[in-house]
Amino acid sequence: MKVLGIDESGKGPVIGPLVICGYLVDSDDVPNLRKLGVKDSKLLTRKQRERIAGELERIAADIAVLQVSAAEIDRMRTETNLNKLEIRRMAGIIDAFGPGKVIIDALEANETKFGRKVSDSISCSPEIVAKNFADRDFPEVSAASIIAKVTRDREIDRLKEVYGDFGSGYPSDPATIGFLKDWIKANKGLPDMVRKSWLTVKWITAEVEQTSLRAF
Repeated sequence: MKVLGIDESGKGPVIGPLVICGYLVDSDDVPNLRKLGVKDSKLLTRKQRERIAGELERIAADIAVLQVSAAEIDRMRTETNLNKLEIRRMAGIIDAFGPGKVIIDALEANETKFGRKVSDSISCSPEIVAKNFADRDFPEVSAASIIAKVTRDREIDRLKEVYGDFGSGYPSDPATIGFLKDWIKANKGLPDMVRKSWLTVKWITAEVEQTSLRAF
């Protein structure tokens, strides 16, 4: 039986894409994932993730990686919320692979309700397991978590080559906040890699504009 693990990386950052990965594996190969030492990507160093990702590609029956750009997130949030957007993309991966079983890192506290939302969004009928912290407890989801994180890390590196160092891209990072403030002051706007619909960006923009008015 083919099992599909699904996870994402980059839901919270104010900079860069959201990456969703579907990792399809034969159930007989799941023990090989455990032997690799797969776990929640956040518990691994970048070097470990990069090493394991190469092995995961060899074991996989198939892999789907979707990047949702900051600009697309902003555009979609005018008509829906981020969880609904993710469910839509996850459903597309499930229907493309048609697995016998799907294990998803649930995006909502109510696992049963979230699983039902996914089930209602797909045209095939696999067994669906939706669990909080699935990336910690299920190797199929850990594999998806690692590949999603590796993909996002590489994209962040590429963006930094274009725009300069902006830190981690998370709202809690002072380097990221400083970058956004400096960019707005210098350019009177923000590049496409920034999620402009985030409250953090709106607050920073308002703060910079108020400072500019007082200076004037």
